[in-house]
Amino acid sequence: MLEIDGSQKSGSGTILRLAVALAAIRGEPLHIYNVRQNRPQQGLKPQHLEAVLTAAKLCNAELEGASLGNREIWFKPKEITGGNFEAEIGTAGSIPMLFMTVLPICLYAKTPVCLHVTKGGTDTMQAPTMNYIRNVFLNALKRMGVDAEIAVQKYGYYPKGMGEATLIMKPTNALKPLRLETFGQSRNIKGVSVCTGLADRRVAERQAKAASDYLSQKGYTANIEVMNDSSNPMQKESSLALWAETDTGAIIGSDAIGELKKPSENVGIEAAEKLSEELSASSTVDVHLADMLVPYMALAEGNSAYLTRKITDHLEANIWLTEKILNTKFNIAKIDNLFKIEKVG
Repeated sequence: MLEIDGSQKSGSGTILRLAVALAAIRGEPLHIYNVRQNRPQQGLKPQHLEAVLTAAKLCNAELEGASLGNREIWFKPKEITGGNFEAEIGTAGSIPMLFMTVLPICLYAKTPVCLHVTKGGTDTMQAPTMNYIRNVFLNALKRMGVDAEIAVQKYGYYPKGMGEATLIMKPTNALKPLRLETFGQSRNIKGVSVCTGLADRRVAERQAKAASDYLSQKGYTANIEVMNDSSNPMQKESSLALWAETDTGAIIGSDAIGELKKPSENVGIEAAEKLSEELSASSTVDVHLADMLVPYMALAEGNSAYLTRKITDHLEANIWLTEKILNTKFNIAKIDNLFKIEKVG
């Protein structure tokens, strides 16, 4: 049985989600304790609980301790199947984070997976926005042979959530390695600026213009799609996702979330500043994509590598956990102002 101390490294929900996914892939029972030990509200919150329950459905796992607030669970996976699945978070908990929990498991399903998630958040604080996941994360995985797409039926924000999205994914038993070791020359920047229920205030347009103006001052041209969404009458909010690809395949993204009393222009500038910082560093993946790619690099045949400007808590935690569960090896080397993350063997 895999024994994982959830207080290690970041001590966050990331360790829970990734441990469950890797245990399902290995088909090995998991006991994880001290769940979310380093967070103000320890234990399973609704989004973490639903992620575990959904992962269990995919691999017909037996569960013990899977209830709100618990800090210890036992997860005993069986065969990873496929088919149609439903999940409901019930809060503004992140739907993208739920998708990220099950995506590695779906690689090894017997048949394609269609997962429909309701009553959650598509664009929330301290989590990637849905448009970042769709345009940055999934594009990077596509280069490794992953066939997945996400459709948004309703955008959902804090505090009510009420968002809805569907993941459709085909099994991929042999992941290709990903080597992004040279930044190259950046191409035009793309983006999606979305607002829900705020078209009359031109929120999406103002976010896009502020981002474009900022990036123009830095010497970049941005083509940002404006979406005036009306899918969710329960919520009025916004988000902006930006990304750039280079001629060597580097993919860099950023995002920002609207908030009450936060000017739309500030949302645009925030996302643009984040992207500009990544591009100036000449990293080949942004700091968030860096940690997201770790389990896929570990599962892929051969060596994978990329350059990132920072070793985050999540990156460190994901490397530690994949090495522990999958018996893989990652090397970290400092190259000028960047870090080269390489999975070897």
